[in-house]
Amino acid sequence: MFTIATWNINSIRLRAGLVTRLLTEEAPDILCLQECKSPVDRMPLQLFADMGYRWAVARGQRGYNGVAILSRLPIEDAGDRDHAALGHARHVAARLPGGVVVHNLYVPAGGDTPDRTVNEKFGQKLDFLTDMRDAFRAEPPRRSILVGDLNIAPREDDVWSHRQLLKVVSHTPVEVAHLSDAMQAGDWVDITRQDIPTGPLFSWWSYRNRDWTLSDRGRRLDHIWASRDIAAAGHASRILRPVRGWDQPSDHVPVLASFDLPV
Repeated sequence: MFTIATWNINSIRLRAGLVTRLLTEEAPDILCLQECKSPVDRMPLQLFADMGYRWAVARGQRGYNGVAILSRLPIEDAGDRDHAALGHARHVAARLPGGVVVHNLYVPAGGDTPDRTVNEKFGQKLDFLTDMRDAFRAEPPRRSILVGDLNIAPREDDVWSHRQLLKVVSHTPVEVAHLSDAMQAGDWVDITRQDIPTGPLFSWWSYRNRDWTLSDRGRRLDHIWASRDIAAAGHASRILRPVRGWDQPSDHVPVLASFDLPV
């Protein structure tokens, strides 16, 4: 069995102390980070290695994007894909000794206006999701786990107000449809909702909300999926809401799940 966590850290160097706190308090076997905002050679990977996370694969960029997988278990680099040919460090994969492949993804946020004719970033987001769909169709995932900041809250109970957010980027019908198409193309299973099938679940609260706990205007943007052949092994899903209240926090919190699979 192993436990995996995913967290948009919003700068791995600025928040290295929060990463070490999470590793100390929760000790997941694998931690996938997004929005690292650093070239790989400047990520504090040795700091995490000294804590027992001796294996790491990462892709980085100066100042934005960037993804990393830290592991206490031996992993090998399983490559990356430049979805939609954006030239962004938004995907990296790692293979566990037992053959399970972990995909760590950071889907573009999409800007503020949900119209690709006036907002290039929104078009890039839709193209990214379309390329994900096509990749899964071409090579259906097997013994795979996909995690990351997918920047879409797909269900009505994944947002604080379905009605008020229907025209807000991250919950628009076109985004939800694109994400659903990608999920169906790979026959992926949403492990968090497999474990917690009903009720509001949030993993992100905007910095714009001064008192995020009082307003609780959250969205579930961070996800853990598994290919159907191993989905039944997933359990013990958790979203670490209190982390949003740590000092100088990311606006996202970690999402965790465990898998009864050999490593």
